Amino acid sequence: MKAPFPRLSRGKGAFTRFPPGAGLDFRSMRITVFRRLMADEFGPGRAETLSRDHVFGELGGRTVEQALDAGTSAKDVWRAVCDAFEIPPERR
Repeated sequence: MKAPFPRLSRGKGAFTRFPPGAGLDFRSMRITVFRRLMADEFGPGRAETLSRDHVFGELGGRTVEQALDAGTSAKDVWRAVCDAFEIPPERR
């Protein structure tokens, strides 16, 4: 049976699929949810570009990718994105 959502991770591209049967830890699953929220809000292409290129003061002058690599929780990164782009509360 196929999983209802693709498994995603940060690899060479921001949206690299996990191989089938790959184990996911809790942090990876939260990043997957984060990626889905970003793609839903900004569209897949813009979400990837924004994650890689936009510097957020609230993340210590880092991009989304840098903040996640440094261990910032996906939830805190999503909050910073929502604040910076004034995402309405019903979509946060």
